[in-house]
Amino acid sequence: MLHSAPPIDPKDSMDQDSTLPDAPPACAEGCDTQDKADFSGSNAVVPDQSNTNVQLEDLFDEDDDDDEFPSSGVSKEDVSSSSPPPSPLQVAPSAKYSDPGVMKAFYQRLFPFRYLFQWLNHSMKPSNDFGHREFAFTLQNDAYLRYQSFPTSDLLRKDIIRQNPSRFEIGPVYTTNPRDRKTLRKSSAFRPLAKELVFDIDLTDYDEIRTCCNKANICHKCWSFITMAIKVVDVALRADFGFQHIMWVYSGRRGAHAWISDKRARNMDDQRRRSIAGYLEVIKGGAQSGKKVNVKRPLHPHLARSLEILKEHFQNDVLVQQDPWAQPDKAERLLQLLPDKMLNDALRKKWEAAPGRSSVSKWADIDALAKAGVSKHLDGKALLEAKQDIVLEYTYPRLDVEVSKKQIHLLKSPFVVHPGTGRVCVPIDSRRVESFDPLGVPTVTELIHEIDAWGPQHQDAEVEEGSKKVQDYEKTRLKPYVDYFRTHVGVLLRAEQGVKREREDDDPMEF
Repeated sequence: MLHSAPPIDPKDSMDQDSTLPDAPPACAEGCDTQDKADFSGSNAVVPDQSNTNVQLEDLFDEDDDDDEFPSSGVSKEDVSSSSPPPSPLQVAPSAKYSDPGVMKAFYQRLFPFRYLFQWLNHSMKPSNDFGHREFAFTLQNDAYLRYQSFPTSDLLRKDIIRQNPSRFEIGPVYTTNPRDRKTLRKSSAFRPLAKELVFDIDLTDYDEIRTCCNKANICHKCWSFITMAIKVVDVALRADFGFQHIMWVYSGRRGAHAWISDKRARNMDDQRRRSIAGYLEVIKGGAQSGKKVNVKRPLHPHLARSLEILKEHFQNDVLVQQDPWAQPDKAERLLQLLPDKMLNDALRKKWEAAPGRSSVSKWADIDALAKAGVSKHLDGKALLEAKQDIVLEYTYPRLDVEVSKKQIHLLKSPFVVHPGTGRVCVPIDSRRVESFDPLGVPTVTELIHEIDAWGPQHQDAEVEEGSKKVQDYEKTRLKPYVDYFRTHVGVLLRAEQGVKREREDDDPMEF
């Protein structure tokens, strides 16, 4: 059942300074205010993400030197020592992203284990939020290991380097260590306690309406469906439910995942998760079913706002780029969604006489013939509602709601490598979602070659300037994505500290 929630407080919004490589330059003072406007529609309540009071130096120790993000650069000590400088990561140009050596180098040099730990642990100090968390590994031989758990990020890192999985997934926090589940007297004592609320959007669910690609294939034209979905879902989660700590992650091939880390979201039981999934689910029915959008009038504010967001996308990305009704069978599908038989007959006759007519023209024909009076009994209100439903059917997010309904569902970790494409599952900045290019996301082999290409000239400059060693991820196109993740984690940790202080103030110990 559709419902609403209080508007959110924008205080803990994300730092605007973290910009992904495909983002447009930040808007300077005096620029067109329209360029600064977010995508949420005129009535949406979305936090201003340009203001954050988080001081990251309070949350991250820049001088903390451990084995994560090692640098292959040369320090002053290396120059004065007689030992030779470390050799670069030699990866043959023909190396595949699935090669075990490539994956091991990626985990050793580039994967942000520390920030992943802080994101899942909600604190700098180890706790059960991380220690009782399930990880699942897919090994190079396709063996699947569930119920792995680790008390610290260092132990997770060491085991992943040792096991060298092709990917790994993240599950819930359990009542006890998942490795100890078989030692419990009662199996019911082992149950999930918390997990991020997640959403999954996959382009294969759009195969019946996208004309450019199908199955696992994608291009920039059909990626616009993911862009639309992120816009609609993100503003609903923020404005209608008050969630603030939302991170969108590219799946590595043809979709995107949303991770909501607010404490309120993590602690939701399955019933509440189903309610939120149901709130956002509008497209129902398979490829062979009839009308897929059946919503009540007047439209719920969420749907009215969504139509406002989607109407421009429908005109440009659907009608022009996809041309969904170019073929006669597809045009017949459009006629099935209209409410008047006489109007349908007139449209069918017109289109049969002009077989090359575009979808833009066919959409305009609906209003033109309706105004021409081809049907004496046409209900104008019913036609308007039918057209709104058509716009929703061809643009509204197609969610895999089963992913969102249960705490126990595992989801691929951010920053893993997609085994089919080699691309890294990087975060997507929802403020600049239209600039995100899935085909421009670096592959693991490209990243390793970028480390090798850093070269002696950069290392010599570091030594001469006495600057801090450049970590390996900073030498690659992965840097802005890791920096974005780091900022997101910093905002989350500050919010968690505030929640803890409020709890202590509300429940003082009495003697």
